[in-house]
Amino acid sequence: MIDFDELVDNYLKRESKKKTIGRYYPSEIGGCLRKIWYSYKFPEEEKDKDLIKIFALGDMIHDFVVKVLESDKNAHIDSIGVEIPFTREVEDFIISGRIDNLILFKEDSKKLLIEVKSIKNINSLDDAKPEHKMQLQLYMNSLDIKNGVVLYIDKQNLKSKVFPLAYDEEMANKIIGRFKALHASLVNDIIPIPEARIEDKTYICRFCEYEDRCYAETPKLEAQKKLK
Repeated sequence: MIDFDELVDNYLKRESKKKTIGRYYPSEIGGCLRKIWYSYKFPEEEKDKDLIKIFALGDMIHDFVVKVLESDKNAHIDSIGVEIPFTREVEDFIISGRIDNLILFKEDSKKLLIEVKSIKNINSLDDAKPEHKMQLQLYMNSLDIKNGVVLYIDKQNLKSKVFPLAYDEEMANKIIGRFKALHASLVNDIIPIPEARIEDKTYICRFCEYEDRCYAETPKLEAQKKLK
C-alpha cells in the first residue's frame, strides 16, 4: 500500500536555512516583527507539515495565475514580468525578494503591479490585508510604478477578488522604518514586542511555529500591560 501523504511530506521537506542578519524580505515585513526576529535567531524550529503544504498550494495557484496572464486569450494585456528579482540597499542592510507579476495594458500603456495571494475563503475579504498592502507599497516605491493591485484567489474554486492600491509614499517610508527597526533589534539582540498579540492579529499566531516560545517569553498578562 502506498502512503501518498508520506511521499508529499518527503517531497516538500526543506532543510532549515539560517537567515543572514542584514538581508530581509518584503513578504515578511508586514507581519509580526517578533516572529521575524525569532526566525533569524532560531532557524532550527521545524515548520508544521500542514503549513508547508499550504505554501506549496499557494505556489501552484500563482503558477496558474501566470498562465492566465500570459494567455493569448487575454490579448489586451502583456505579461512583462514574472517573479521579478528585487534588491534594495538601505543603509547597512539589504531588502531582497521577488515581485509576483507586472503587466501592461496595451490600450493605454499602463503598467500594473500584481501581488498574488491565495486564500481559503474569499468571501471573508472586504479589503486587502494590511501586510499585503505593505508588501505591494514597497515594490511600487522601489520600481517607481504608481498602480498596483492585490489579487486574491480562492483555493476552493479559483474565484478572485482584486483590490486596487494607490501609491502612498508615506506608507512606503513607514515600511522602510520597520526594516530599520528589525535590523536594529537583531544587531543589538533586543527582542521586539509581540506585535501580533498586542495589535489583535492573533490569526498570525495560529500559524506561527514560534507561538509557544513567544508566550513563554512574554506571558499574556504582560502583553496586555504593554498594550495599556
